[in-house]
Amino acid sequence: MDNELTALGIIFTEFYYWVTVVFMFLIHVGFCIYEVGASRYKHHTHTLMKNTMVIPLVTVTFFFFGWWIYFAFVNGPWIIGDLVAAPFATPWSELMGTHMGGAPQEGSVLTADDTAFWARINGVFWAAFLLFSWTAASIVSGAVIERIRPSAFWILAVVIGSFTWIIDASWGWSWNGWMVQKLGYHDAYASGVIHAIAGGFALGVLLVLGPRIGKFRKDGTPRNINPHNPWLVTVGLFLIYTGFWGFYVACNIPIIDVYGPAMLDVPDKSFFSATNIYLQPTTLSAITFNFLMSLSGGLMAAYLVSDGDAFWTYSGGLAGVIGASSGNDLYHPIQAMLIGAGGAILAYKMHYWVERKFKIDDAVGAVAVHGYAGFYGIVVAGFMLWGYPSSPFEGYAAISPWGNFLGALIMFFVLGFFPALIVSKILHGMGMLRIPREIEMVGLDINHESLRAMEAEDVAEAIREEAAASGA
Repeated sequence: MDNELTALGIIFTEFYYWVTVVFMFLIHVGFCIYEVGASRYKHHTHTLMKNTMVIPLVTVTFFFFGWWIYFAFVNGPWIIGDLVAAPFATPWSELMGTHMGGAPQEGSVLTADDTAFWARINGVFWAAFLLFSWTAASIVSGAVIERIRPSAFWILAVVIGSFTWIIDASWGWSWNGWMVQKLGYHDAYASGVIHAIAGGFALGVLLVLGPRIGKFRKDGTPRNINPHNPWLVTVGLFLIYTGFWGFYVACNIPIIDVYGPAMLDVPDKSFFSATNIYLQPTTLSAITFNFLMSLSGGLMAAYLVSDGDAFWTYSGGLAGVIGASSGNDLYHPIQAMLIGAGGAILAYKMHYWVERKFKIDDAVGAVAVHGYAGFYGIVVAGFMLWGYPSSPFEGYAAISPWGNFLGALIMFFVLGFFPALIVSKILHGMGMLRIPREIEMVGLDINHESLRAMEAEDVAEAIREEAAASGA
């Protein structure tokens, strides 16, 4: 980097993503606190460690193949083209480690342009996407608390965190993804790419996993199993809000010459700007307005529709942001507020309707808050942004209701619900999905060894006491 301005731009971009990763880490801290607060005392350690171990498992698998998928699968593959070479994203690449930007090694498939661009940004950009992976897995984690085997959840976390979600990011959250090119798909802050897929995935797991013991009465009506510690739940959600702001920032490229040769290619002109994930110009002011207004719309609407229920008020704020996220780079702030309010109301109403109608036990409303609100957000953006360009590149389809609706179906069902259903059925068939009934009754914090050490009559007594206390 022998040019001061070039060096400043590169180092600023490197630092920018490094800071967003720090903020996004708070999302996972928030999920851990939130889920422990929502679970009952006898399941605390299990709930905490189930979510904590997402960090190493998804990190390692994302390093080995998840990052490569993002760049290699933009054409499907074999939907509009073949696999795309991404030598800078393979785990054996010299750019997947410490690198100062010098010439590639002799005989390397990397080019000088690869090393110049990726040397400093690769690790922090990888980490930003990795934190999105953790988020997708953690959304599923909350829905299935108190009954899933840790090993089963970790397998499912790797499936969504390092495989299915990064495929949908490659398709619909990359400047050259086939869904952007052919459908005009627009999802700037991941209503679908993170939230709809995770909500659909959680629903697929829940259909096979079944409800917690005692959740439904004999007549099929649901019992309300309240969070044991609403204060932890609210603190966890506040941390998720904070991390979500960092998430928004990470969805932008901080500084690009949009008239440069790599983009609009307007000779003799320069226009430096932040851009969204599709490389369209936007500003951090725009997303600040819209993040806070959609959060506010969701909080107010959820407070009203839930009669001031604290759990749903806070969850509604999250649903509000998720519902507006698909178009929050282009919405007016009042649009963002109203769309956010609609997302919160939809999540609340759908959660209880699905629970009663289909006997789905979603312990924290994750399918509703993330899945239904995310699906809604994509569809609404298709209408509200109808006719806007989906990309600064020529030949790409414009944003449309049908393009975004088809994209929502792909996110929620094709890459979310169905893979989860298939993997869960396989795990269930192998006896690996759900904790045994007697351990679930006593509490998941008891391990198999200590259970075997207990006298049989003590186990039976503990089960009777638990059944009496829960009314099961």
